[in-house]
Amino acid sequence: MSRRCSRPGCAEPATATLAYDYSAGVVWLDDLTDEHHPHDYDLCGHHATSLSVPIGWSLRDQRRGTQGHLRVVAG
Repeated sequence: MSRRCSRPGCAEPATATLAYDYSAGVVWLDDLTDEHHPHDYDLCGHHATSLSVPIGWSLRDQRRGTQGHLRVVAG
């Protein structure tokens, strides 16, 4: 069975996995992992691409084709 996007109301297939380190203020996006981890979130392509993080956090997009894109939200 394929995994679905974790966003409420979205039934699209998941293509990315979101993980975070709250104490460091870092969010990672990776290609969908082989197994679901209870502290990670699976996202569809739309929700992964449109993801925003809180002010002062950084987003590290490590999905294939993103060249390890880093986005920092200034506070």
